[in-house]
Amino acid sequence: MPLMLSSLYDALLEAGASPEAARKAAEEAALVDTRLTRVDAALESLSHRLTVLTWTIGVGISLVMAMLLLALNWLWQLMQRVH
Repeated sequence: MPLMLSSLYDALLEAGASPEAARKAAEEAALVDTRLTRVDAALESLSHRLTVLTWTIGVGISLVMAMLLLALNWLWQLMQRVH
């Protein structure tokens, strides 16, 4: 038997739906819930990856800026010796 939301099934039966229609509706609702859970997990994984990527890019840019400043400082000191 496929996954089914029993509380929805019971509520539909109390509302007057036939047992077959209530069962199908409860099974479809369970499928939607399962899909949403998978999508939520995928979005959480994507969010984690984006956080790691953001930090990696930030550290990379910081290292490039530090190397650029060191190179400019070295050039400045070289120019001071020439004069």
